[in-house]
Amino acid sequence: MSTVAAGAGAAGTSGGSRGGFGPSALATPANALTLARFLATPVFILIVAARGPCWPAVAVGLPLVATDILDGWIARRMGTTRSGAFLDPLADKILVIGSLVVLVDKHEQWWLPVALIALRELAISIMRSRLGRRGISVPATGLAKLKTLAQDCAVGFSVLPLLAPHHLIVARTFLWLAVVLSLWTGAQYLTAYRNARVAPEPAS
Repeated sequence: MSTVAAGAGAAGTSGGSRGGFGPSALATPANALTLARFLATPVFILIVAARGPCWPAVAVGLPLVATDILDGWIARRMGTTRSGAFLDPLADKILVIGSLVVLVDKHEQWWLPVALIALRELAISIMRSRLGRRGISVPATGLAKLKTLAQDCAVGFSVLPLLAPHHLIVARTFLWLAVVLSLWTGAQYLTAYRNARVAPEPAS
C-alpha cells in the first residue's frame, strides 16, 4: 500500500467524514499544538546546550513529547489536514536533529548515527515539499512513527541526569535503532515518491 496519498482524497476521507476540519484547514487545534512545539523546541535545545543532561531539560522535554502524541490524536478525530501532515513531522525533525546535534557537541552521542538521521530527514523533507506543491500529502507510516519514538527515547535518555552508569548505553541503543528505522522508512518513502512522480497530476 502506497504511503503517498492525494491530500484532497486521503486527508478528506480520514478526517472530513467525521464532521471536523477539511484537508485545507490551517487554524486547527492540532496545528496550534504543533506551533507550541515549534516555540518550545528552542528552549529545550538551549537548556541542553547550556547545562547538558539535567532535570529542567526533562521537565521541558516531556511536554514536547506529550504534545506530539496529543496533536496526532486530535487530528485523527477532528480531521487530518495537508498543513498538519507537513508541519507535524517538520516540528519533530527540528526537535530531534537540533537536540542530537547539541548532544554530539556535549559528547553524549556519536556524530555518525546523528549524521545518518539528519541526511534522511533532509531528503524526506525535500520530498514532502515537492509533493506538497502538487497537492499531495505524505502521511506517516507505522514504522515512521516507531522511528520517531526511538529518536525521542534516544534524546530523552541522553538528557536524563546521571542516575545510573548504563543510561547512556540505553540512549545509544535507541539511537542506532532509530538509524535503522530511519533508513528503512526513508527507502519506503522515496520509492513512493518515485511512483508519485510518474503518476498523473491530481485534479485541481
